[in-house]
Amino acid sequence: MKKLYAFATILLIAAGLGFGQQKFITVASGGTAGTYYPIAGAMAEIWNKNIPNVNVNVTATTASASNVAMLKNGEVDIIFVQNDHAFDAYNDLEPFVGKGFKDIRPIACLYDEVVQLVALADSGIKTVAGLKGKRVSVGAAGSGVELNARQILSAAGLTYNDIKVQYLSFAESASNLKDGNIDAAFNTAGIPTGAIQDLAVSKKISIIAIDGALAKALSAKFPFYTPMKIPANTYQGQASDVTSVSVKALLAVSAQMDPTLVYDLLKVMYANTERLAASHKRGGDIKLSTGALGISIPLHPGAEKFYKENK
Repeated sequence: MKKLYAFATILLIAAGLGFGQQKFITVASGGTAGTYYPIAGAMAEIWNKNIPNVNVNVTATTASASNVAMLKNGEVDIIFVQNDHAFDAYNDLEPFVGKGFKDIRPIACLYDEVVQLVALADSGIKTVAGLKGKRVSVGAAGSGVELNARQILSAAGLTYNDIKVQYLSFAESASNLKDGNIDAAFNTAGIPTGAIQDLAVSKKISIIAIDGALAKALSAKFPFYTPMKIPANTYQGQASDVTSVSVKALLAVSAQMDPTLVYDLLKVMYANTERLAASHKRGGDIKLSTGALGISIPLHPGAEKFYKENK
């Protein structure tokens, strides 16, 4: 009986100290052929290794829009999301009208996500306006890519009625371009994007510029777009720089997440940036010095405290 009492006492002390109390965290990334997924995997590895009693797993998704919905519904705890989508969700703007999420809170700005309009070299497409009448993937329905595609098409004077729309993920777009089922595809991701790299090995492709008057019209209406160059040789057969536009990739959580946990997640992540850099080229862009940039909605209190204390 004394032994049983002693064992029970040990269990109570352990519980009081938090031993064995696992905190399960799910990270919503993006498609496996995009940029979010490998970086999210590296983050999960870092957190699992360095934060006691934390168990982090990564789930592949169709990215920004679905990630916001899952965060709102409590299905996931951390999401990758474009800064434009986070802004729209917080403010109940399209595509979140009537289903916005006022409790979305960014915790880190990660890197630039470049809009990459990829066309088959023999499609004859040279400009965004040249998409008229063509078979075009605009990304998964409701995704950040699709929102970017609609906005860019609009700036070029086009609507979905002017093209043959396909709603495909990164991997599906690459596969359908490879098979000749579509002529062009929009992708918004860190460069290089794995799906486009793989495509360029087997097919001759063109990266279509988003610049000049089109880029000015786009940024005048949607100021979160910034100019960005896709350097020559980013993809096989790309002989010169291509000018496009970019948004920012963010990490976001619910306002209800424990501020101490958020603080610890950031502290550990920024202490292990070499692992992020090893996961993907864009992982090397994740730095403490830019962690609070490009964010136009309130930070999570735990993140705000972290950045103030680690300037």
